[in-house]
Amino acid sequence: MSAVSTEVVAVPAAAPTVPDRPPRRRRGRWRTVLLGLPVPLLFLVVWQVGRDQAWELPFGIRMGFLPYPADVAEGLVNYVAGTRDDAFSALLWEDLPASALRVLSGFALATAVAVPLGVLMGRFTTVNSLFDPMIGLFRPIPATAWVPLVALLIGYGDQASIFLITLSAFFPVVLGTISGARQVPERLLEAARMLGTSGPGTLLRVVLPAAAPAIVNGMRVGLGLSWVILVLSETTGVPTGLGSTIFLARDVVQTDQIVVGMICIAVAGFASDRLLMLLFRVLFRDRPLIK
Repeated sequence: MSAVSTEVVAVPAAAPTVPDRPPRRRRGRWRTVLLGLPVPLLFLVVWQVGRDQAWELPFGIRMGFLPYPADVAEGLVNYVAGTRDDAFSALLWEDLPASALRVLSGFALATAVAVPLGVLMGRFTTVNSLFDPMIGLFRPIPATAWVPLVALLIGYGDQASIFLITLSAFFPVVLGTISGARQVPERLLEAARMLGTSGPGTLLRVVLPAAAPAIVNGMRVGLGLSWVILVLSETTGVPTGLGSTIFLARDVVQTDQIVVGMICIAVAGFASDRLLMLLFRVLFRDRPLIK
């Protein structure tokens, strides 16, 4: 009778379950938020103490003329929700759409002209020779110098405001596009020619996508300058807007409302930059340098 051998197979113990950890990107965002808190809090503390003690800072800055942070917060709530009966009560919902439309219109016009022109200037020496001298001459002229001439040529109102915003946003976008177009590797262009891509097709399918990071950076700078120039552009006789409200607050010596207008412009500019980057993430699917 043959012996029957039994073999015992060891079954590995189940690994202990480890709770899911948040993704590294989420942890990085929380870390960024936490690291960004100390400086604003310190700024508020310095603001409050400097206002109480009427500090005098370099460049003749007299903090005794600043409003208290609490007064600014109260003015902001009134500007948003209308908690008191004055000229600025719940005015944000009229000013913000008007200003945003002017910024969007001017920025869109600047981008529509600057990107095609920048691509052509970056790839063709003749086009660059034609337009580079004029861009180099007009770029250093500040927007404040244009205001009297714009008033004579265009007049007052939305058109003058949009023109000043377009002019300010144009130069960083076109310069960024030129830089990106010039940095396109020649191997990509040679490969496109070997595949039978024509001249215009090369610009659209090779140069424009390859130059996208530089174009995006130029557009971000241009969009930021659009908000920077907003206050000046709204001195051209527009009835509503964040800039016009700031000048109204200056006329009635209401410094807390001036700071409220500055805060609203800062938040609107930051939000528009985030929305622009979100749009590019959707279009380019997180291409390198588009963050």
